[in-house]
Amino acid sequence: MARKRTSIKTQVVKDMKKLGVYREEYRNDINIYCDMMHQWEVLSERFADSGYLVEEEYTNKAGATNMRKTPTLATLEKLRVDIAQYSDRLCLNPKSLERVTTESATTSRLASVLSKLE
Repeated sequence: MARKRTSIKTQVVKDMKKLGVYREEYRNDINIYCDMMHQWEVLSERFADSGYLVEEEYTNKAGATNMRKTPTLATLEKLRVDIAQYSDRLCLNPKSLERVTTESATTSRLASVLSKLE
């Protein structure tokens, strides 16, 4: 059963904070990413329920009948690409995380010296 969008968002924010890449300014991208993840889960269930139907007959306006990819599969393929792009933007995959410098909880040299004086 597909997760609710809110639970996906909670997990994404938690993961980003754990990785040190979360920023409140990313909320729009996070929302879009979570919407796509929710759609992915719903459509994946639909695809499984269809018996993983890959092709179907289609009759065009001219009356010719051909085989084409099912709309569910075509949408899943497009979502896969979009999700990968957004996971790069949000640094949620190993490849994109390698290129990012995350915030660390370091103290300044002055603060370090002052804390030793106490």
